[in-house]
Amino acid sequence: MKVKDVMTATARTCGPGTNLAEAAALMLDEDCGFLPVVDRGHLVGVVTDRDLYIALATRNKLASELTVGEVVQAPAWSVAPDDEVHGALALMKEHHVRRLPVAGFGETVLGVISMNDILLAAGPRKPVTPTEVIDVLQEICGHHHPAPHVSVA
Repeated sequence: MKVKDVMTATARTCGPGTNLAEAAALMLDEDCGFLPVVDRGHLVGVVTDRDLYIALATRNKLASELTVGEVVQAPAWSVAPDDEVHGALALMKEHHVRRLPVAGFGETVLGVISMNDILLAAGPRKPVTPTEVIDVLQEICGHHHPAPHVSVA
């Protein structure tokens, strides 16, 4: 099964100069929690609803005063439309992410593939099994905290 067979091809994007209020409005309008960030037509990162929330909770600024470029997760891991879904699952598992931009030639964004997309396409007699999806979700959902910093006096 290819990424293009299950991806959402109508992904909304934003630019690094988009303020967080505008990004949140896009997420609300599209009922999503993830936006690929595009600069001059090329994928440069991603931003999630969680990124917006943490930035607003920790920077003491209004959403209209912060830009996506200040909170973007870069680089963005992406897949191509002709990649196998198993490759997307492996990338999600490795990087602990639930969504990936689907990028074409020149890193142009063609869509998004999410765990939801893959789960809805999984089945007992399909190329991706529910067990494979559960395995990846368990890894993504596990707590992955960096080791505490210990200073030697």
